Amino acid sequence: MKIRHFTIPAFIPELACPFQCIYCNQKKISGQISIPEPDEIIKTIEEHLSTIPKKRSFIEFGFFGGNFTGISLEKQEELLKLIDPYIKNSSISSIRLSTRPDYINRENLILLKKYNVRTIELGAQSMDDDVLKKSKRGHTSKDIINAAKMIKSFGFDLGLQMMIGLPGDTYGKSVFTANQIVKLGADNTRIYPTLVIKDTKLEELYSQKKYHPLKLKEAIEWSKTILMIFEQADVKVIRMGLHPSENLLSGKDIVAGPFHKSFRELVLTEIWNEILKHLLKKEKAKRIRIFVPLKEFNYAIGYDSKNKNMLLENFEFVIFQQDQNLEGRRFTYSIE
Repeated sequence: MKIRHFTIPAFIPELACPFQCIYCNQKKISGQISIPEPDEIIKTIEEHLSTIPKKRSFIEFGFFGGNFTGISLEKQEELLKLIDPYIKNSSISSIRLSTRPDYINRENLILLKKYNVRTIELGAQSMDDDVLKKSKRGHTSKDIINAAKMIKSFGFDLGLQMMIGLPGDTYGKSVFTANQIVKLGADNTRIYPTLVIKDTKLEELYSQKKYHPLKLKEAIEWSKTILMIFEQADVKVIRMGLHPSENLLSGKDIVAGPFHKSFRELVLTEIWNEILKHLLKKEKAKRIRIFVPLKEFNYAIGYDSKNKNMLLENFEFVIFQQDQNLEGRRFTYSIE
């Protein structure tokens, strides 16, 4: 039986973040207005643990948002100590956190190691210095490289998040960033299409027609290529597309950009579309039966049945079936 992975999240919006990135309004993105108090964190942990099955589950706690290692060492330790009893009684297996590349140093890493932090995610966003400068990130690609090497040398799992469609970005630059993330030895990543969020500098540029976000179709095509790069290098893609808060889902806080609540499914639909479209070259027949891996079943059919509808141009009946013996994106089919 496969081990299920659960993350208990705490969002720390803009805490200790020294720069206001051009695209960022953490409170609107996460839906979190204030930093959670210790009792709120404990309550969150207890509520999640009460619903998570104990058997064959890997449970981690995550500090997301802001700049965790930019907090004073005393405050970092205070927050980490809240999780420590759960680590010691094995209710929680490890901790992950997100932070900035320019706030990584030996003193921080020694403390994080002491409190069983397993994964450190860096908001790399781009490995192109012009894109970083135009996005007002406040660090360079060299900072990302140095931080990544130090994190790996301490034995942490390394996460490197990237954004596509930032000011000055191109398809080629995003592909370069993905390849650099692989080269730096990242264990996992997240792919975020840039959105224009209300009350950001990017909104000003957009209203002045100085910034044009990616179209949804473009974001899907870019992400499709980038996902394949990561998969071939065995870098786990934790997420594609911004996690939707209530205000993002309602559209209240999005001014423009390629937001879709099922962005990952759209990307995987396109990958399967490319895999299956050669079947249209087969002679017209009454029925085709396609066998696909269990976890790829919905993506093979496609979002809104896109791939099934494509095949119905050539066949009267299209039947998808799960096959537990198939892995990856291998498939078999029979024409009847």
